[in-house]
Amino acid sequence: MVKRSRIVAFLLIVVVFAGLMGGTTNNILKNIKLGLDLQGGFEVLYKVEPIGDQKISEDILNSTAKALDKRINVLGVSEPSIQIEGKDRVRVQLAGITDQNKARELLSTEANLSFRDVNDKELMDGSDLVEGGAEQVFDEYGKPSVSLKLKSAEKFKDVTTAVLGNPLVIWLDYEEGDSYAEEATKADPKFLSNPMVSSVLNTDTVSITGNFTLEEAKTLADLLDAGALPVKLTEVYSTSVGAQFGDQALKETVFAGIIGVGLVFLFMLLYYRLPGLIAVITLSIYVYLNLLVLDLMNGVLTLPGIAALILGVGMAVDANIITYERIKDELKVGKTLKSAFQAGNKNSISTIIDANLTTILASVILFAYGTSSVRGFATLLIVSILVSFITAVYGTRLLLGLVVNSKAFNKRPSWFGVNKKDIKDIGENYELLTLPTKYDRIDFVKYKNVFFTISSVLVVAGIIVIAVFKLNLGIDFAAGSRVEISSDKALTTKAVEADLEALDITADDITISGENNERAAIRIKGDLSQSKVAELKTALHDKYGSDPNVSTVSPTVGKELAKNAFYAIILASLGIILYVTIRFEIYMALAAIIALLHDAFFIIVIFSFTRLEVDITFIAAVLTIVGYSINDTIVTFDRIRENLVKKKRITTAKEIKDIINTSIRQTFTRSINTVLTVVICVIALLIFGSESIRNFSLALLIGLVGGAYSSIFIASQLWFVWKRKELKKKGVLITVKEKRKNSDEPQV
Repeated sequence: MVKRSRIVAFLLIVVVFAGLMGGTTNNILKNIKLGLDLQGGFEVLYKVEPIGDQKISEDILNSTAKALDKRINVLGVSEPSIQIEGKDRVRVQLAGITDQNKARELLSTEANLSFRDVNDKELMDGSDLVEGGAEQVFDEYGKPSVSLKLKSAEKFKDVTTAVLGNPLVIWLDYEEGDSYAEEATKADPKFLSNPMVSSVLNTDTVSITGNFTLEEAKTLADLLDAGALPVKLTEVYSTSVGAQFGDQALKETVFAGIIGVGLVFLFMLLYYRLPGLIAVITLSIYVYLNLLVLDLMNGVLTLPGIAALILGVGMAVDANIITYERIKDELKVGKTLKSAFQAGNKNSISTIIDANLTTILASVILFAYGTSSVRGFATLLIVSILVSFITAVYGTRLLLGLVVNSKAFNKRPSWFGVNKKDIKDIGENYELLTLPTKYDRIDFVKYKNVFFTISSVLVVAGIIVIAVFKLNLGIDFAAGSRVEISSDKALTTKAVEADLEALDITADDITISGENNERAAIRIKGDLSQSKVAELKTALHDKYGSDPNVSTVSPTVGKELAKNAFYAIILASLGIILYVTIRFEIYMALAAIIALLHDAFFIIVIFSFTRLEVDITFIAAVLTIVGYSINDTIVTFDRIRENLVKKKRITTAKEIKDIINTSIRQTFTRSINTVLTVVICVIALLIFGSESIRNFSLALLIGLVGGAYSSIFIASQLWFVWKRKELKKKGVLITVKEKRKNSDEPQV
């Protein structure tokens, strides 16, 4: 008898969630902060260096962060990010700022004001000013100037007495070697002002006059009010994104996400029927919950973060597919729908946990060693995995349980993707170990040497390729500067070269891209100075009508990023070996590591051969594949372990071989379907997503295909070779000759 109450409960839950999501999604999206790569802005990493004999301490770093915060308040930037990194670094992120040149100058200017005579002797400095006493005013001629409040009128009287009849030179950030005599001859001198002192002044107010614009006078007043920096700041890394680039990247990547997720939904509906519909519902809730958690965390959504969310949809499907395939297998051995549902959930949970934990491990390491944008990717990937576990496991169980327990589909296995002719009679005592599959003709272990040979040849060829072509290291690792230009008309290499030559900049490499050649990516050896970046941005904005993207990385930071990338991959590998050894055994752990290093290696080979740029997001892609490849391998190993338990005792190598073949055949559909859903998302990112993450998407695609190959044809076969040797050494295995000798059966 059909229990309609279960169907009603199912529909009510779906309607309630649909209403909740429909009513709150817009507000959540409005609240989520966008990273600078999605709305424009800039990020800069400063090395904090001492002034004079001071030592950089925690207190000085905190004082520097506070001083920078005061200056940012002057800019009116909402929710800036200032982070102290290590013992001598401060990272500043300002998203959505319009005048990046002004912000950069305001942040890095030390603002050490000094009053000097014509011989450059210091008479007064910033400590003689009243805190917050600077104000933008107008002089007697109506020109913008800056009024300063002094602590002591008496001291200023002594100063004017000392320079009577000569100029009083007012400097901002005077440096050793600066000379008034030299600067006074220039049209644009470094000092701020040099008023002539014709009489002794007894006043506590000083006016700085000069050829200031209103904006310059206001900025100077604000800067002096914010106070001098307690240290010297040296820019070691910076990246700036034009608002137009950010807006375009957001639109393109969201569109790619809609296409990718839509295709995954369609695949699940067509292949898994009713469970596929439930997967679509839980995946929709999954996307909603990810955005909600990001909002509650007050997190920042970056371009790699959106990629992680889209990729997460493909990975979240994995838990559904593992469960659904298991339910289908249980139905095929003749169990009732309810029994198949219960067994499928029970037997799939450990596999899902193992697969998710290994990916989280890689993500945590990625977060620990990545830069800010990569950390955004890692954060959202971790959140995605945790949320997918809740929705794909508990959400799916709840909704699918209501449908199953309604008894409406007891006689409709086709609604669960199972053909009636494939269902065995329960009385035949079929088990999963003996259940036939459509892949029974394929002997995955028999041709192990062929697969090993193919991979070995490709590895040798890959080593030669890397030795010959090397890697096309991006500025993240090689140091230097990268400039991206966007124009509303076609660009040419010659025209871009000419624009750079006019600024006395030589390009190391220029790449034209876009449907109409409207984009250009420029590599420049050496990191551009702050003043050069400002000059470049102004010139290119005037020429093309939009701010370019400019990134600079110093050699120190480049080496540091390369070192961190190496550590991240080593630690991820060691962590996975430890986890798989504890959960399975050492030979499975070693086989899994070789398989995933095999996948990572071929990503590097293809990037070397194609000369695609290797940047920090490439490392993020490699580590994601490390987590994902082990995920796929663990599903197969988990089934091998389960089938070994059922077999209880193994006495021949053929029995090991049969168990491996059976396990691969049973998980083959799951492996293909899971990879297919993630590949759909990645291809959508590759075709429709922002150009900024195109190399990242390509690396993922290569790794996914390689991961599927190594999981099916390399990892289990390696384990077979080692396991056979181990058991033979222990004297557990019986050889074919021994078996025939001790058998009473007629010999064939």
